[in-house]
Amino acid sequence: MSSSPTPEMPPNALRTSQLNQNLTHIHSLLTASTPAHRTTTPLLVAVSKLKPASDILALHSTPHSHLHFGENYLQELLSKAETLPRSIRWHFIGALQTNKCKPLAEGVPNLWCVESVDSVKKARALDRGRAVLWEREEGRRGERLRVCVQVNTSGEEGKSGCAPGEETVGLCRIVRDECPQLELRGLMTIGALARSKEGGDGNEDFLSLKRVRGEVERELGIGEGELALSMGMSGDFEGALREGSDEVRVGTGIFGERPAKGDGEVKGEVEGGKE
Repeated sequence: MSSSPTPEMPPNALRTSQLNQNLTHIHSLLTASTPAHRTTTPLLVAVSKLKPASDILALHSTPHSHLHFGENYLQELLSKAETLPRSIRWHFIGALQTNKCKPLAEGVPNLWCVESVDSVKKARALDRGRAVLWEREEGRRGERLRVCVQVNTSGEEGKSGCAPGEETVGLCRIVRDECPQLELRGLMTIGALARSKEGGDGNEDFLSLKRVRGEVERELGIGEGELALSMGMSGDFEGALREGSDEVRVGTGIFGERPAKGDGEVKGEVEGGKE
C-alpha cells in the first residue's frame, strides 16, 4: 500500500479552512473540559464516516496534522485506507459483525484500534485476521491491534455491547490471555441518547463504565486506571471528559452534518458552505 495520498480531488481551500476552524474549536473545548489533575491529554478521534477522503486529508495535513480518525463501515474504511496516507491511525467504531472482523484486521495495516468488540468470536476473528496480515507483509510485522471491549452501560435491548460484570470481565480476560495479536486497550460505551441530550455532569453511562473498569482491573490484576475509557461523542464529550474519559469521538462537531448513508461519498471534493 502506498503511503502517498491519492484522493480523486484535493480538498478545496474554503472547506479546508472550515474544517480547521472546527477542529481548533473542538480542541479548545477538550482542553477546557479536561480536569487539571490529568497528566495526559485525552485522545480525540475525528469521526469521518460518510465524509470524503479529501476532508480527512485536509485535517491530516498541516497545521493540525491530525492522526486519529474513526469509521463505522468496513467497505468505506477499506476504500479510505487504500486511498489515504498510511500515517493515519484508523479506529473502527461501528457495530461489528463477526464475518467482517477478519477482513477488517487483515485489510487495514494502519488500523490502530477496534472499539466495538463485544464477543469472544469477534475477538478471535480479529486475532486471526491480524496474524494473516503480518504473515503476508513479510518483514513488516507491526504492533498488536488495540481493542476496546464495548459495554452496554444503558442496558437497552438491541444495543451492542457486553453486559457489565462477568460478561465484560470474561471477554477482557480472553482478549488479554488468548489473543496474541490483540492488545486490550480499554472499554467503550455508547450511552443512552436521552442521557446524552440532558448534558451536564453525572451521566450514569459514564459513571457505570468507570465502575466496570475498576472491576475489570481488579479481576485481571491490572493497575488502577491503566485501561482507557472511550466515552463521549459530539453531544456529550465535555461531560465525559469531566468524568475522566481518555478518548472522545467527535464527528458532526468537526465535519458538520452527515448525508444519508446511501448518499455519502468516499472520495472527492466537498463544496464549501452548508452540508
